[in-house]
Amino acid sequence: MTDKHALIQPDRGQQAVPIHLVDKPGLEAFVKSLSAPQRAALAAQKFAADAFSHAILPDGDAWRVVAGVADTGGLSSWCMARLAEVLPAGTYRRAGGEPGPALLGWLTGQYRFDRYRAEPAREGPRVLLTGEVRAIDTALAEAEAVALVRDMVNTPAEDMGPADIEAAAEALAGAHKADLRVTRGDALVRAFPMVHTVGRAAERTRAPRMIELEWGDPAHPRLAVVGKGVCFDSGGLDIKPSSGMLLMKKDMGGAAHALALARLIMAGGLRVRLHMLVPAVENAVAGNAFRPGDVLNSRAGLSVEIGNTDAEGRLILGDALTRAGEEKPDLIIDFATLTGAARAAVGPDLPALFTRRDETAEALLKAGAASDDPCWRLPLWHGYREYLKSDIADIGNSHSNGFAGASVAALFLDRFVPAGIDWAHFDTFAWRPAAKPGRPKGGDALGLRASWQMLKTRYG
Repeated sequence: MTDKHALIQPDRGQQAVPIHLVDKPGLEAFVKSLSAPQRAALAAQKFAADAFSHAILPDGDAWRVVAGVADTGGLSSWCMARLAEVLPAGTYRRAGGEPGPALLGWLTGQYRFDRYRAEPAREGPRVLLTGEVRAIDTALAEAEAVALVRDMVNTPAEDMGPADIEAAAEALAGAHKADLRVTRGDALVRAFPMVHTVGRAAERTRAPRMIELEWGDPAHPRLAVVGKGVCFDSGGLDIKPSSGMLLMKKDMGGAAHALALARLIMAGGLRVRLHMLVPAVENAVAGNAFRPGDVLNSRAGLSVEIGNTDAEGRLILGDALTRAGEEKPDLIIDFATLTGAARAAVGPDLPALFTRRDETAEALLKAGAASDDPCWRLPLWHGYREYLKSDIADIGNSHSNGFAGASVAALFLDRFVPAGIDWAHFDTFAWRPAAKPGRPKGGDALGLRASWQMLKTRYG
């Protein structure tokens, strides 16, 4: 896509097309301020100040834009994003005010994933000016983090295997002088047995691994960020139907979120000791694939009976959460494309949020609302622990009654987080099935900016 640094610039009085933002209560007054030709042009385009609508008005030898927004007194991140998608290439400024949070949508609205196109789109750039110079760096950092998630999730599994996730982590560590440790092979069998078992059926070039990154002053509060890195999920021997496999390139969306949040934390200089963990595997079908009925060892020492090989994400996260908890962090946040039950409950737009502590949930929900990255809390209801009972092992990895699937999966993870540790779990979709202004169809970050805003408040 176009260099994001070229898309928003400090306003130093450059020549620019003005954009007038108008809401329905202000439409009548705005129309009265126009010339007769401008009013005629507005009427001809049937402009009614609906959100995401716009019209072009003559302005002497030039032209200007009028755009509808829900509320001019409280702009959203997305209120100008549609303009960034459809206006001609050029330079623009908001007339009579600053774009504020709309800077983000201006950037994300111009995202394009063109890695596999012979002729990448050559439109743009559409540049937005702002007098709020400090807001530029904030918007750029968040837009680049969102783009990282989108790029990784949109990339097909052939080009986004465990080694590719490792390469992304290595590049991130190098850019921020972080320490990177990767466990694979025989060492993985000993240290992270569930990660090894889930990924062992993949071919050698796509072998499983645990990726760990550490950064920051050891004297600062320890923060663990964990992401599910299933690079493709066939379902294993409990194989998915073809329709269920179609989007499984996105099953590493949790890993993409973890890398993007780590990038924000390090680039923002947050006063934490960061520990990022990504178990990266492919859940493949082969003669050595793990089987329904098998009992797996885990890093935590718990034995796990396999009721369904398609419930593999919670297995690799169990080992990762155990490792994170060993360092006694102040907080653990994990991201995972974990259950279809979460999508049935809250749909594609809202990541399901589970926390042990009410105050952590409230902080994340508040941060999500403030940053236009809403989340929805679901219950970590301990009454459903019985659904994970096994006749022969300490715990089962799935239940058969179909009730509360997202909560039961979260309860499985809860068993691997040491008691007393503050923990938040995002069951996120990492995908947008239909485009919205500033949010194209495809991979997307859901819960990322909510987490970042909360962490800035908590540790900033």
